[in-house]
Amino acid sequence: MTNVPMGDLPQSARDRISKMSGQGGQRAMFTSDLTVNEFLLVKEAGFDPVGLVVGSSIYHIGYQQSSFNQNQEMGVLTQAMYHARELAITRMEEEADALQADGIVGVRLEVGRYEWGESLAEFIAVGTAVRSRDGKSHRAPNGKPFTSDLSGQDFWTLLRAGYRPLALVMGNCVYHVAHQGLRSMFKTAGQNIEMVNFTQALYDARELAMERMQAEAAQVQADGIVGTRISERSHGWGSHVIEFFAVGTAITAAAADHQITPPQMVLTLND
Repeated sequence: MTNVPMGDLPQSARDRISKMSGQGGQRAMFTSDLTVNEFLLVKEAGFDPVGLVVGSSIYHIGYQQSSFNQNQEMGVLTQAMYHARELAITRMEEEADALQADGIVGVRLEVGRYEWGESLAEFIAVGTAVRSRDGKSHRAPNGKPFTSDLSGQDFWTLLRAGYRPLALVMGNCVYHVAHQGLRSMFKTAGQNIEMVNFTQALYDARELAMERMQAEAAQVQADGIVGTRISERSHGWGSHVIEFFAVGTAITAAAADHQITPPQMVLTLND
């Protein structure tokens, strides 16, 4: 394998990638977080795992004052959470690029807090880089390795159906949900009644996250997004400040005339 520039990756990552790719006369050997079934199905799909790839960013999250009785997006926090994840994903892609991979499957995005400081968080992106055996490039239209949070089974199924992954797309929104005033508390005490203020706040925040995820898919000219997940976490900001995070895999048809194989009945032999 030829040497590939590794951007701003730390030296330890460079050494690990060199060993996995068989540089310097070493025997190439991949690492992977695929299960046995996933590993076999990725191979069956015509791809070889080439290495576990990781990106991380320890990020200082700024402060933003919220209004006690107002529903509002916390723009400073939204931008921080998005940018930190983007840095982690970019570094993961750099590792995959250094391994000359076509893409990354099984991507996981995690956020960790440590005791070093309440405003610090580590953002981690990890997945298994894969390379096609047909000698053709299966990268995203921008020339980077495709990214996907699909499992090995879902990756195989998607390719078999005539589609291919383009990119992991995401959108987020950190939102402050207004507190309930005393008058409202007394009016609703003991009653079955919708809390319209809370309903609207959560609805708006989810919509913003999903719209931003869809905008990323539109940028890569995707046909759609599969495996979408929407999560809600406070990240220690307090009960009324919540991040809504939407993530999924943008896909496109591999060919205009592809045909989806009809499903087959399988009889399990397990007890």
